Amino acid sequence: MDSNRLSPSVPCALPAQQPAAGLPVAALLALAMTGFICIVTETLPAGLLPQVGLGLGISQAMAGQMVTAYALGSVIAAIPLTIATQRWQRRNALLLSIVGFLLFNTVTALSSHVALTLLARFFAGASAGLAWSLLASYARRMVLPHQQGKALALAMLGTPIALSLGVPLGTWMGALVGWRSAFGIMSGLTVVLIVWVLTQVPNYPGQSAAQRLPLRKVLATPGVREVLAVVLAWMLAHNILYTYVAPFVAQAGLGERVDLVLLVFGAAALLGIAITGKTVDRHLRRSVLVSLAAFGAVGLVFAGWAHVPLAIYLGVAAWGVSFGGAATLLQTALADAAGDGADVALSMNVVVWNSAIAAAGMLGGVLLSSWGPKAFPWALVCLAMVAWAIAKSARRHGFPGAARSGNAAATGH
Repeated sequence: MDSNRLSPSVPCALPAQQPAAGLPVAALLALAMTGFICIVTETLPAGLLPQVGLGLGISQAMAGQMVTAYALGSVIAAIPLTIATQRWQRRNALLLSIVGFLLFNTVTALSSHVALTLLARFFAGASAGLAWSLLASYARRMVLPHQQGKALALAMLGTPIALSLGVPLGTWMGALVGWRSAFGIMSGLTVVLIVWVLTQVPNYPGQSAAQRLPLRKVLATPGVREVLAVVLAWMLAHNILYTYVAPFVAQAGLGERVDLVLLVFGAAALLGIAITGKTVDRHLRRSVLVSLAAFGAVGLVFAGWAHVPLAIYLGVAAWGVSFGGAATLLQTALADAAGDGADVALSMNVVVWNSAIAAAGMLGGVLLSSWGPKAFPWALVCLAMVAWAIAKSARRHGFPGAARSGNAAATGH
């Protein structure tokens, strides 16, 4: 037997595979399930803080650091792990991240020590950092170039579902079976996902030495920095409002209906993904600009009618539609701009995205304590305008005006 076939990192160990003529739905939904597990694993503790605090004998504030540890793991490990696994066969790299969820969610479920729990959460976040850097390029590689945006939209389907259901799901499972069993259930879902990936997701070789680009060169590629700048501004604006949605909607007397508000957001985000799947390949630039303009308009509505429940629900629905396709649009633009450096660029996206989440928590906290929730819409409007201006100016690289062509094929990653 050829020993090369035993290695996870030999690019020539696999025969070349042609992209599917149609959408490989089962394989793309496996990627969507991976994203779902990433986000639910991240947000699960937020709905379980009282139970976790009681179970570990710590305060709820300390229990909340389980979310912080996860985010830090993603930020610190995404780029190094992505670079370290570039030579690996793609399915093996994906399975490494998924097995990480299985292992570290299981440790979290069983641990009775705070330090061990936080360490497990850090490495679960590292697993997520690797997974997020792989999903977009994997989805694009499965299909022909003109279908890449649609494929990525399907692969991102788990994201809005998890965002809208993660915290309520954690709260419900914690009340029903306890917080440890909730993490155990996540481990069980991960076992199902491993089988799903092994049976449905095609394998591809990693990058050869000639294809691999150094981090500095990828960052210097025209368009990459522009897209990352839009990611930072857009996600910072989104997460200021999303993180502090409870005090914001409380102005309209909806403090006890945050779950319903998030459900409206999630349902609208699914609609946004459906729309994006139809527009991303031919109208990526226009879709980004329209989404950002709509998001800014939502901010103006919230600034003027934050005390009106109907305005909140309608605004949240419009916000969800405008945000639902953001991951698909931005990752498509980034991968197109980076070419053979797409995996590394997408790992940078993980770092920028999670940094925006962390920064939004801090900036939103400052705004809330200094001016109250009425300041959130104006911050949203200003940041949306910055993101729109950057995207508008990046006509040549980053967000080109022409329809995506066959040159955008994800052949190098």
